[in-house]
Amino acid sequence: MAEHEILVALKEALEDEKPARTVEFTEEQQKIVKGMHLLTAKPTLYVANVSEDEVANADDNEYVQQVREYAAKENAEVIVICAKIEEEIAELEGEEKEMFLSELGIEESGLDQLIRASYNLLGLATYFTAGVQEVRAWTFRKGMKAPQCAGVIHTDFERGFIRAETVSYTDLLEAGSHGAAKEAGKVRLEGKEYIVNDGDVIHFRFNV
Repeated sequence: MAEHEILVALKEALEDEKPARTVEFTEEQQKIVKGMHLLTAKPTLYVANVSEDEVANADDNEYVQQVREYAAKENAEVIVICAKIEEEIAELEGEEKEMFLSELGIEESGLDQLIRASYNLLGLATYFTAGVQEVRAWTFRKGMKAPQCAGVIHTDFERGFIRAETVSYTDLLEAGSHGAAKEAGKVRLEGKEYIVNDGDVIHFRFNV
């Protein structure tokens, strides 16, 4: 019967030319809806492409306003970019990129905004592992615990998980080094129930 109620609600929305994601369901109902794999139930992100002159003041553009109004009905986010500027930014690095954005009155490139918004939309986050030779970023689903995140690297890491030596990226940056962060008491030993945060820098201890 629960599925019947869901189908009726979806039918009414679709017949009214509204996407399935506009229908409000309980957490339990959402699990059933997810199993239906409906295209219009999937989360949506709208990207508005504007001219170089408008990117710093995109909200003054009437078409951008219309897109925002439309997206608001679906509780969706809107990202504004200028494809021409993004093409030019792609050829720059470091200080040159920062200076170029500053001259345009932009704090963050459209591509960076798009990546961040997409991660949020999909419930994804990133943690880091750092070694002598390299630093790597690993994508995980928000809410995952330390052993599960260790398993993103290798199943053996999850199976033999002992502890996660953890420090936030911000604390590490402020300290200047892992050693300094440890002396300042910013490095923590977390157990199996620790929910990993976006931006954590982790060294997993495991035994297989």
